[in-house]
Amino acid sequence: MDKQIQEYVANVDEKKRADTLTILHMMQKHTGEKPYITTGNMLGFGQIKYRYPSGRTGETFIIGFGAKKEKFSLHVLWYPKPDDALLAKLGKHKASVGCLYINKLADINLDVLDQLIHRAATDLSGRYIVED
Repeated sequence: MDKQIQEYVANVDEKKRADTLTILHMMQKHTGEKPYITTGNMLGFGQIKYRYPSGRTGETFIIGFGAKKEKFSLHVLWYPKPDDALLAKLGKHKASVGCLYINKLADINLDVLDQLIHRAATDLSGRYIVED
């Protein structure tokens, strides 16, 4: 782990540090990418280019997360369905377009989280990806 990422983890609240490392390793495993610091003080994994139907373009990470004071914000729900079977089995969480919010890993089923991360890292359908 490079120095910048070590510093990021060291600056996370001590109560959330072990969970931060667990999420980091899960995301790295499923993307095969090293983490990097993104805007908004988040960790991103991989890089994709996108173009919306409006013509707006940009680049973003494939998946990423932030270790906020109260909760984790995981960017793994790109276009969630209201009846998502994995979310139904996850445990205590909140979801919005793009984000999954959890307080701590003890509140959720880690196997299900691993499946959600895998899906987000490998299924890029519906994400307006621009092929190079």
